[in-house]
Amino acid sequence: MTNLATFLVDSATTHGVRIAVRHDDSTLTYAQLDDASARVAALLRDRGVLPGDRVALTMPNVPLFPVVYYGVLRAGAVVVPMNPLLKDREVAFTLRDCGARLALVFPLFADEVAKAAAETGTPCLVTEPSAFDELLRAQEPMPRVVDRSDDDPALILYTSGTTGTPKGAALSHRNLATNTATTAETLLQAGPDDVFFGGLPLFHAFGQTCALNTAVAAGATLTLLPRFEPARALEIMARDGVTVFLGVPTMYAALLHAELPEGFDAGRLRLAVSGGASLPVEVLHGFERRFGATVLEGYGLSETSPVAAFNHPDRPRKAGSIGQPVRGVEMKLVAEGGGEVPPGEVGEIAIRGENVMAGYWNRPEATEEAIRDGWFHSGDLARVDEDGFYFIVDRKKDLIIRGGYNVYPREVEEVLYEHPAVAEAAVVGVPDPVLGEEVAAVVTLRPGAEATAEEIRDHVKERVAAYKYPRIVTVAAELPKGPTGKILKREIVVTER
Repeated sequence: MTNLATFLVDSATTHGVRIAVRHDDSTLTYAQLDDASARVAALLRDRGVLPGDRVALTMPNVPLFPVVYYGVLRAGAVVVPMNPLLKDREVAFTLRDCGARLALVFPLFADEVAKAAAETGTPCLVTEPSAFDELLRAQEPMPRVVDRSDDDPALILYTSGTTGTPKGAALSHRNLATNTATTAETLLQAGPDDVFFGGLPLFHAFGQTCALNTAVAAGATLTLLPRFEPARALEIMARDGVTVFLGVPTMYAALLHAELPEGFDAGRLRLAVSGGASLPVEVLHGFERRFGATVLEGYGLSETSPVAAFNHPDRPRKAGSIGQPVRGVEMKLVAEGGGEVPPGEVGEIAIRGENVMAGYWNRPEATEEAIRDGWFHSGDLARVDEDGFYFIVDRKKDLIIRGGYNVYPREVEEVLYEHPAVAEAAVVGVPDPVLGEEVAAVVTLRPGAEATAEEIRDHVKERVAAYKYPRIVTVAAELPKGPTGKILKREIVVTER
């Protein structure tokens, strides 16, 4: 049978009494999660949801998310997870674009979704806890998981729209099942005694595959944190004996600078995984020293389910590298003209394998542009060394061309992070009438630290070629971030010249 939900059924059979999901004092065993999701599947069927129908899901990291997520999959429908922070106009676009048959929404975010659903004519079910529990109790569990074919879509993940209108990456049951199995078996080497940190948004590819689905496939526990705060994260790590921490670079930087509570003990932590953006080497080493766990950096995109490359736990790793392609995946670097570039030179990452989406939902032209000759073109620039380790240089669109010279923001950011006062940094290009673009940096400082813009600029100037250092440096209180904690460069406005 092909259905991503079979991971849950199998774990419920083997690990029924073990805790699958925890949110503070609230827990669900595998048997309870299995039963509740089977009732959701029956409820959807009774509401007219057929196999292949799209069901929109708007929820934070609470135990109800996996209940509904696996319920939709069991019914043979397609999950369309949405960022809870979207406004009604954005929600309406997604509901229309995917042709949602039904929208399920957590009460906290019901207003915006209900407005959008009314506009699009989409039935909307608000999952108010007591009423929804009553609804589920009245349902007989759906006795079996609806069988789907390998290539049937299980999930539509909408891209953030940084390059225009959001596009829905349609991921199949096979895409997600193989990527989950690869993550569980070869990367995290996870088992039922593991406790996964659940601070990554579950509506995002990283949180779904590497946290939720991998934990369920392994029979492990996922302990949830709806909104990332360093103090709460540290509390959960110690309280629940987290063994696998999953986060984006801003989470690592925040934990590195947070005050540890008295008697803090994260002795069970064996592995930390970083993705979503490049992890500064200084932050990686600092986290390892502070928490005594190996940090493995990986790489992927919504379109690749998401894991494409990783520093494998049983091989040598290289700090600053995203590692090597994972099982079932090939990668290469291509030049503008389409030819492959040799080791040491910069090219665009192209990916082929069992993890690559079939295409963008109802976007044949965008699909054709992204997938050429079977290779998905990522828009990310990288180098590969003689050992086959890939090093991200930057997003193609983030490249700064200053007076005809290429400046890769990632390289400058690494140097900024080496300054003892800098907590976070982002480097962007700003228009310049003479040079085309000028290099600008916006930084935040560590608690209690002091440094002027001039000092930070001079720090970089001493360490990189003259055309690379930022002539414009701004010290800010904070940097704009997306729901996963990723720094949003498109929202950085540089006013100082």
